[in-house]
Amino acid sequence: MSKCSADETPVCCCMDVGTIMDNTDCTASYSRVFANRADAEATLDALSAKARGVESEPCQITPTFKEVDGGVQLDIDFVFCCEAETLIFQLGLR
Repeated sequence: MSKCSADETPVCCCMDVGTIMDNTDCTASYSRVFANRADAEATLDALSAKARGVESEPCQITPTFKEVDGGVQLDIDFVFCCEAETLIFQLGLR
């Protein structure tokens, strides 16, 4: 068996799900520069709707708009109640 601290099964190379997802990373972050504030707000609305579709408990959505050269930078943190929801949200954006 490897020196990994994870609970591994050497025969099938399996790991306990709790080894990978332990609810320590429940935040998904997004950052992009837009040509104008209206485009940034439209993206915020769309991403917020996607987050609301995943949440089992209210997701904390914290947007920040900043004027930069070339437009408006939008930074958003989405804090979900569990890491599984964070992962589902992130995969849904691909």
